[in-house]
Amino acid sequence: MHRLSRLPPWGGALVVYALSRVVSTILLAAMFWIATANGWRFASHRAHATFFSFSGSWDASSYRSIAEHGYPSTLPVDAAGHVLQNTWAFLPVYPYVVHALTTVLGVNGTPNGFYAVGAIVSLVAGGVAAVLLSAILRRSIPAPRALFAVALFSLGPLGFLLQTAYAESLFLALLFASLWCLVARRYWLLIPFGVVAAFTRPGVLALSLALGIHFVVRLRGRRITGSAFPWRDRLAIVVAAGLTAAAGLAWPVIASAATRRPDAYLDTELAFWTGFVGRRHFAPLTPWFAMATTYLGVVAGVVLVLLVIAAGVFWLTRRGTRALGADVVGLTASYWLYLVAVFLPQQSLPRLLLPTAPMLGSPVFWGPVSAGEAGSRRRRVALLVGCVVLQAVAIVFLWFVGYP
Repeated sequence: MHRLSRLPPWGGALVVYALSRVVSTILLAAMFWIATANGWRFASHRAHATFFSFSGSWDASSYRSIAEHGYPSTLPVDAAGHVLQNTWAFLPVYPYVVHALTTVLGVNGTPNGFYAVGAIVSLVAGGVAAVLLSAILRRSIPAPRALFAVALFSLGPLGFLLQTAYAESLFLALLFASLWCLVARRYWLLIPFGVVAAFTRPGVLALSLALGIHFVVRLRGRRITGSAFPWRDRLAIVVAAGLTAAAGLAWPVIASAATRRPDAYLDTELAFWTGFVGRRHFAPLTPWFAMATTYLGVVAGVVLVLLVIAAGVFWLTRRGTRALGADVVGLTASYWLYLVAVFLPQQSLPRLLLPTAPMLGSPVFWGPVSAGEAGSRRRRVALLVGCVVLQAVAIVFLWFVGYP
């Protein structure tokens, strides 16, 4: 990491990311070859089995449906009138970007054209996300630590998702661009990134809250230390927070208007919960408790959720974590709050935690100074090896048992 940190800031991150793509491609290709040679059936079946269709499993089929057919004007329902799973749960930017490129490249409508182009879009967007992650962390921690965080992000157990036909890479690139703008105090520039991100994947409301935290921190700094906080910055922060919040809340309104059903988006999302907790009415801040108490009982479930929340608060308030900067900590805390407020935790939780990747710059991953350089290096090597092993395990599990 020390040698790579001597490269231009973007260069070191791209080298780390490129090496991680070699690893993930080998793991994915090996799994695809072994499964194909032995006639194993993937949990997410594709009629035209190729490596790209393998990389376009699960949600990618919904994105392809959106790209080729748009969104349904009438929600599908069962015999009792309950809304069934449908594509309104997925946001439009990623499928429409991929669709535009497939049209330009002349592969629109081919069996695996969408999956191939989708994988390429994700691959490129993942590289942009890695560069931006490095740029964000270099503002608060040494370059070698920032590059190691990029390595953990790229090689982590779900690192292969950065090159599959999922919206994650594109969302991460847009979110990290927004965070960089926030850290650099480029508030007007943040707005287009945040607004587009709001129509790529859910979660941008956390960015609006992070802008609010940033406003309070700057206002407090002005009162305590006398640091400048001009009115033009205050206006820009308020406008950016308002526009990103409006964009983050817009999709349910659009879904309702298009389907003429008031709770179209909420009912669609709840349809994905039924396999875990049955049919439920949504109430903020209750999904984690609903999931835990369903499988562990009331007392054990409530205690587990409270312990998880307490652990998150403890980590965010550690000195090493706070050294990453108020904006990184603020966005992470806001995003964690968002997940606890609206998300039902299941096997996709690790994927949805990818936006908190800036926390990988914490010294807990790099290794304590007290351990010495050799001890810290052993920790880093062990973490990277563990990431690769867990990534292989995740590929097997998610393609044959569950879904990412």
